[in-house]
Amino acid sequence: MASEEQLNFNEAHKPNDNGVEAFNVILPTIKGEILKSRTHWDLHEPKMWSRAQGISDKALVTFTIEEDLVAVRNAATSYGTILLGKIRLPAVNDEEGEGYVHVRIHDPPNRGREDVIFHSLFTDEGNRDEDGRPTTWRAIQTADYPLEFFNE
Repeated sequence: MASEEQLNFNEAHKPNDNGVEAFNVILPTIKGEILKSRTHWDLHEPKMWSRAQGISDKALVTFTIEEDLVAVRNAATSYGTILLGKIRLPAVNDEEGEGYVHVRIHDPPNRGREDVIFHSLFTDEGNRDEDGRPTTWRAIQTADYPLEFFNE
């Protein structure tokens, strides 16, 4: 796996047809991973998905790639393309505005779209105290939070 320093991501932009297709291939996986992450973090640190408090699982993952994939970035590697996507969660719209998840996927070379792989969701354990422990948790980002490489 390449590190951020080894990757040359393009700027965030509106997804083209190839990006939409790649994310659509694994849409069920993305939705399942969102729910799995929410369940996991609710047991360990409920603040991570707090912006979704009171929203049902079904409502949380009611989004489409065509309508809600608002930005992508990609970088080529020797083993394919890494794509980052910013997906709007229509059910989340609170005092911070609309909510988004950041997703990382991989599209290996030379096999079409059937082998697109889900890698991860961005869960931000942002600020840390003097002992290195996180003091903020955020799985749902704001519209202006930058879509940057993450390795989780």
